[in-house]
Amino acid sequence: MRIVVTNCNTTRAMTEEIVRGARSAAGPGTTITGLTPAWGPESAEGWLDSHLSAAAVLDALRGYEEEPYDAVVMAGFGEHGREGARELLDVPVVDITEAAAHLACLLGRRYGVITTLDRSRGQIEDSLYTAGVAAHCAAVVGTGLGVLDLGDERRTTEAFLAAAERARVAGAEVLVLGCAGMTGLQRVLGDRLGMPVVDGVGAAVRLAESLVALGLRTSRAGGYARPRPKRRTWSAPVREGGWPGR
Repeated sequence: MRIVVTNCNTTRAMTEEIVRGARSAAGPGTTITGLTPAWGPESAEGWLDSHLSAAAVLDALRGYEEEPYDAVVMAGFGEHGREGARELLDVPVVDITEAAAHLACLLGRRYGVITTLDRSRGQIEDSLYTAGVAAHCAAVVGTGLGVLDLGDERRTTEAFLAAAERARVAGAEVLVLGCAGMTGLQRVLGDRLGMPVVDGVGAAVRLAESLVALGLRTSRAGGYARPRPKRRTWSAPVREGGWPGR
């Protein structure tokens, strides 16, 4: 089984970190390939970045022809684009935001999301609402750190612990890592917090594996029907005929 994991920004070092986390979660026989958009923001923080990122990721997926793949994991927490990707691709598309929330709902009555900047909270709340899991979210709490600040492990750990306490006070029984760049923190912080900590990248990889193993694909009845045929101008041409994936 081959899964393509898409970064939502153009920072290749972050793609590599996300891929490491995805591979550590994947089962035997699953191959993980990272995909970095050729254009877009270096970090997605805010509505403008998110919409720009969505277009760039869709463009990257549309033109990806290196090898067949069985599923896509979209590694942008709260970012736009997942619905468009489900229309575009023939393979299952799993977004780390809803994947983490669904698993968190299996572990406690209410969960809290620990994210980067406070400005991302609205996007995440909207994404959870659209996915149907917002009712179980006790709080979305920012750490005050930018996406590109997450490389400082000590600072990130301290900020996460402080934010986690606020989420606990708000009623969270499970915590969700609200940024793909936080992948790996669940191993460090789970025991210290005494609460389950769900990493969206790992959750999405495992859910993608399950969908593929069960032979399930995105429904074409209704909202995720194929895009209507019309002329669309993209950033670069791809082969004629067919659709990405297999």
